[in-house]
Amino acid sequence: MAKRTVKDLDVAGKKVIVRCDFNVPRKDGVITDDNRIVMALPTIKYLVENKAKVVLMSHLGKVKTEEDKAKNNLECVAVRLQELLPETKVSFCPVTRGPELEEAVNALNEGEIVLMQNTRYEKGESKNDPELGAYWASLGEVFVEDAFGSVHRAHASTVGIPTNIKENGLGFLVEKEVTMLGKAVDEPAHPFVAIIGGSKVSSKIDVIDNLLKKADKVIIGGGMAYTFMKAKGGSIGTSLVEDDKLDLAKEYLEKAGDKLVLPVDNVCADAFSEEANTQVCKSGEIPEGWMGLDIGPASVELFKETLAGAKTVVWNGPMGVFEMKKFAKGTELVCQAISELPDAITVIGGGDSAAAAKQLGYAEKFSHVSTGGGASLEYMEGKTLPGIAIISEK
Repeated sequence: MAKRTVKDLDVAGKKVIVRCDFNVPRKDGVITDDNRIVMALPTIKYLVENKAKVVLMSHLGKVKTEEDKAKNNLECVAVRLQELLPETKVSFCPVTRGPELEEAVNALNEGEIVLMQNTRYEKGESKNDPELGAYWASLGEVFVEDAFGSVHRAHASTVGIPTNIKENGLGFLVEKEVTMLGKAVDEPAHPFVAIIGGSKVSSKIDVIDNLLKKADKVIIGGGMAYTFMKAKGGSIGTSLVEDDKLDLAKEYLEKAGDKLVLPVDNVCADAFSEEANTQVCKSGEIPEGWMGLDIGPASVELFKETLAGAKTVVWNGPMGVFEMKKFAKGTELVCQAISELPDAITVIGGGDSAAAAKQLGYAEKFSHVSTGGGASLEYMEGKTLPGIAIISEK
């Protein structure tokens, strides 16, 4: 399934609509992390250098009320883009349809950029309203999909526009995501080890299912491990558990055998707090009134042994409550172990594990850190991503 990329498209002198992911965190209207804007620059610069007239679109936050509109105005992104591209004219259009937008697009010279207001100002965006998709498509001649964080959603800006513009392709960011996740999940070099963490089994059922078919070992960490411990008949104190998923956990334990690797000890606390008393407990032997909040030292060693010699590693979800320094050790040591594997393809599937790797300073040591938590999760589940499926084949 080789999709066309921006390099396969004739963009000179043409109006090129680029769906970006500028859903950046802000505080009091000020951008606190511009990583998503920076990640979009290679595609934007390529289009500017190749004389395209660039129309950028993105969502920002959730928009339900007029108050949300004011809070999630995209203008701050245009300001930051202009700072990052001082040689290029970047303008902002404060509306999502009508004469003002059409004039702003038609006034573009080659190598200039206009950023349209937040796509979610339009109610029809998340419903993939066909009229809206067709209208936005009428503004351009070429479409480039470069918002990996949104390709798992069939919205007007991700699916509606390319439905109406056949001259379309993937931007460099999405192309890299598809290549790296494809290498890791669809064509892995073996031994292939998957590490699944996070709080709930329910949110990762399809990932575990899909990866058990493909990986040589699947390591389970984080809050979801306690559901497996309880399913094995162990005592878990007040640890996080999904009682309605115990039968499913039992089924996985029977089906997977020694392919599934669970923690053997845990760092436990008498309260969900940085100030709590802590002790290391064997898995399944957590006393009443205590909760597991991280994997213990013996689990770290077991996971390191399981990872030794791996040629492909996919990691999604932390090993404990890494936001609290006291319970971040397991995530940090596993992260370090993956990052030090020689000659392995190592991929982090976005979300909390990506945040943890960045926070702990290991992100640069991985082959790839995905920019889309939800999209990479669905890719790992083996699902079709509508925003990529709609793009023309080479």
